[in-house]
Amino acid sequence: MQNELLWLVMLLANFLLIIFAYRLFGKWGLIMWIPISVIVANIQVIQTVKLFGLVSTLGNIVYATSFLVTDILSENYGKEEAKKAVWIGFFSLISMTFLMNLALQFVPLAGDDFATVCHDATSTIFSLMPRIAIASLAAYLLSQRHDVWAFHFWKSRFSKDNQLWIRNNLSTMVSQLIDSSVFVMVAFWGVYEGTVLLEIFITTYFLKWLVAAADTPFVYWAKGIHKKNKFWM
Repeated sequence: MQNELLWLVMLLANFLLIIFAYRLFGKWGLIMWIPISVIVANIQVIQTVKLFGLVSTLGNIVYATSFLVTDILSENYGKEEAKKAVWIGFFSLISMTFLMNLALQFVPLAGDDFATVCHDATSTIFSLMPRIAIASLAAYLLSQRHDVWAFHFWKSRFSKDNQLWIRNNLSTMVSQLIDSSVFVMVAFWGVYEGTVLLEIFITTYFLKWLVAAADTPFVYWAKGIHKKNKFWM
């Protein structure tokens, strides 16, 4: 039960940090969260745990919150600002992958055990197989672009403030379905048999779906902050 409780604490921590960043820095606090979410997710993903009876990797929460942020940006500032944030996240992901893999080409200090251990640990986290890197980039870009488009598609049909939960959930849940499908298919097709692929997909999407369902109150909270102009800076 410890992992499940920690997962819920992490879920709440991510949501509150987004609201705090928004209150502190306004729109740029939200945009800032996008590179934070994609970079942290790619570090956390190497840790495998058991959650709700399912084997899963960490990183699902913080990655899924990027959809919350683009929905808040779409709602409060429009489609173009949300699209800009998506491209910032994409650039951040490419930059991190390139720079960290370039850093791994350096030879650690000879005879220094600590330097060797640090190099090996860094390699474990950041040395991505090309296929995994391509899967991650493709899944991110396709799902986020869809999320921005879908949010405004549903907003044109459910435009009232009390219908915000509809456009938020419909856009996010479908976008996360795209994200999970693309990543699993590109990264693991031919590596695992069909039943294992299906299990990985279901586990990944289920946890992201929970995050999407839980983020609705925070979309409304951010909407209220924007309306009342309650920013600290």
